[in-house]
Amino acid sequence: MADKPSVLFVCVHNAGRSQMAAAWLTHLAGDRLEVRSAGSNPGTAVNPAAVEAMAEVGIDISAETPKILTVDAVKESDVCITMGCGDTCPVFPGKRYLDWKVKDPAGQGVAAVRPIRDEIKTLVEGLIAEIAPEKPEATA
Repeated sequence: MADKPSVLFVCVHNAGRSQMAAAWLTHLAGDRLEVRSAGSNPGTAVNPAAVEAMAEVGIDISAETPKILTVDAVKESDVCITMGCGDTCPVFPGKRYLDWKVKDPAGQGVAAVRPIRDEIKTLVEGLIAEIAPEKPEATA
């Protein structure tokens, strides 16, 4: 992995789970990681219930837009995570591939999306601890 690991979250429509995961990773890891999200058949907008659920925890994803999954996005990522949606990534040697089995928030209200949001946060926290733990401050 590079000095700054790169993570790609993939979900078919790139409108819910992968957007929340990318937002959590950016929020919790700051500039220690590069973060991308994409989908093989991106939707036209991010799921409004996902936007609302993330806003409840102080993370604004309202300006995000679903993006198409490209071969280059996979090549540029150290870790590629599918969100239990059946989407697949091109496979390249040296990449790490994970599949997080996360319930689909599509068509759900915000009450149903909150537990999905919280599950994704827990998974992201585990990922950060593994690939980009905070370095202890140097002592003088």
